[in-house]
Amino acid sequence: MTRAGVDTVTRRNLYIIGAGGFGREVFRWARDIPTGERDWEVRGFLDSKLGAQVPPSFGVQVIGSPELYAPKESDCFVCAIGDPRTRLSLCRSLESRGFRFITIIHPTSIVGDSTAIGRGVILCPYTIVTCNVRLGPFVIMNIYASVGHDSTLGDGCMLGCYCQVSGLANLGEAVFMGNHATVLPSAVVGARAVVGAGSVVLRRVKADSTVMGVPAKHVYSR
Repeated sequence: MTRAGVDTVTRRNLYIIGAGGFGREVFRWARDIPTGERDWEVRGFLDSKLGAQVPPSFGVQVIGSPELYAPKESDCFVCAIGDPRTRLSLCRSLESRGFRFITIIHPTSIVGDSTAIGRGVILCPYTIVTCNVRLGPFVIMNIYASVGHDSTLGDGCMLGCYCQVSGLANLGEAVFMGNHATVLPSAVVGARAVVGAGSVVLRRVKADSTVMGVPAKHVYSR
């Protein structure tokens, strides 16, 4: 038995969905979690792209496409696809087929009190989630991103590196925030919106729209 009481014989097999750049980063972040604090080992990648590979030094391979993979009882999964809408749609489809997603929280992350974190969430190194925050399923916070008190991030949101979501803010599902983007206190960002890198949202962003600038202004809608 390990110090956390996890029997290495019964460890689950973790597969990372997406073998691109972010997937390879998540491979490292997952393995940074001490062995005694997890009940799984990374066994490989699943990727829909024909010929997808990872470096031999990883010690694991791309074993096939997630759409064709038949999950086993001992399997668990995390999705490292950057685009929020693609990730959310795929994960929901895979869950209907029996895929069980786990949450990855890097050891350097800070998570405050009374915070709800959904399944399939990935918190990369040095992320900060303060108190009374809700992160919906399949949210990703990249390195140094932060979320302030009493904020809500809907299912599948993606916060790029160094993003800041201030207190009492509300992001709808599948919102994408580019690197260094900021959402100010009590602002509301509609579902599937894109906040461009370095932009600052003052009050409200409509669903399915893209905004950029300081302050963030509407660029176009889908």
